Parts: sequence; structure tokens; C-alpha cells
Amino acid sequence: MRFASLGSGSEGNALLVAANRTHVLMDCGFGLQDTLSRLARLGVSAEQLSGIAVTHEHGDHIGGVARLARKFNLPVWLTHGTLHSQPKILTGVNLHEIDPHQAFVIGDIEITPYPVPHDAAEPVQFIFNDGIRRLGVLTDAGCSTAHIERTLSGCNALVLECNHDSRMLMNGEYPYSIKQRVGGRLGHLNNQDAAGILSRLDTSRLQHLIAAHLSRQNNTAELASQALCGALGCEADWVCVAMQENGFSWREII
Repeated sequence: MRFASLGSGSEGNALLVAANRTHVLMDCGFGLQDTLSRLARLGVSAEQLSGIAVTHEHGDHIGGVARLARKFNLPVWLTHGTLHSQPKILTGVNLHEIDPHQAFVIGDIEITPYPVPHDAAEPVQFIFNDGIRRLGVLTDAGCSTAHIERTLSGCNALVLECNHDSRMLMNGEYPYSIKQRVGGRLGHLNNQDAAGILSRLDTSRLQHLIAAHLSRQNNTAELASQALCGALGCEADWVCVAMQENGFSWREII
């Protein structure tokens, strides 16, 4: 199994996961032509996609899903709450409602959703499993839970939100209400939150660690990497940082 990012951040998100001939896109927050060019950078065409799994209805995650799905006749999996928060946008799309506690299968990949605390209707994140290897993804969560940490323990690869540095957020130019939302229990994980989660996981099988969904205004790649390295006890170059412009290239889980 391998995975790559088309881009990660508040301007758009999409993660590509592949096993054998199956290619699953997790979210799509980019315009159609932008998505196609980002896929091409990874050597994949839209015709190769098996479907799209959506985490929640915020525009940077769902904004490009409907046009991509309609044009290439792609099935879309999402929770009841996410679907019913965006019924007009998703008109004409082949939709499959998922239970946030029940795994489902797309081709050669089993996908296990799990609920997360975020300011959306019924948000989830996903574990991707090819029968041997597990990729865990956690972004767009304001805080951790025991269930989140049980779910992510033992993964072979992990994409983990490091949205902001708390000091930069509080001293930055955002209005106070936005600072409260981003830093609140239904907002986004800061660097130290992410490091704390990582320190409580079973990381004995971890091959890849990606810091994701970084804020342009309120974080730096260096700060995110330092926090995760401190929790894992690894060298700085072992942690990959997903960027808004080009995400990150293919990572193979062996």
C-alpha cells in the first residue's frame, strides 16, 4: 500500500491511497482542473480512481468532490450528517452513506471511519487497510479522545494534524472569535496536542509520520516537525511535512 497528498491546508485537502489497482481519494478540496493536475503530478489519472471517501462538509475537504465525481462517475462515501449538510452540492453524485463506526470496502482497501470532535455535522477520519498494512489519518479534530488513540495505535503510517502553534495563533492577526474556534475543542490540533497524541500511541510499527494541515499564518514546518520529533524521539528528517502547494509524494508502506 502507498499514499500521497495532493495538497494539505485550509486552501484545499486531498489524500490519495493506493493498493494494487485500487486508488481511493480521501476528500477533495480543489477545483476540477487543479485536482487533475495534482493527480498527474503523482502519475495518476482521474479514470484510475475507485472512489472518494469524505471526512466532513467543510469546503477545503468537500469543495471539489461533486464536480470530480460527476465528471468521472466516481462513487462517494460519506456520513449521513455530512450528506444532509450539503444536499444541493451533491446532487447527481453516486452516494453511499457510511456508519461512522462501521468499516467499508473499496476495491482492495478496507476503510474504517471513526468519529472526531470537530465543528461539522458528523465528521470522521479514516484508517486504510490492505489486509496487512494500516495507514491512519487524523486531521480536523479539536482534541483527542481515548477512542481516537485506540484506533490509531499500531499503524504502519500516520498522517497527523499539526495545524497551529498556540503562541503564534494567540499573538496573530485572526479575530478573537476565530482564534477561539481554531484553538477550541471542536477546532484543530496544535503542535503540542499532536505530539501528546503521538506519545500515547503504540508506534512500534510506524514507518512513516506526516505532519499535515499546517496553517500558513500560525505555524511553520520547523515547529511542527520539532514537536513530533520530540514525542517520537527521532531525527528531524524522519518526519515529513505535507504542504499546501504540493502535499507530499508517494510513500510506500512495506
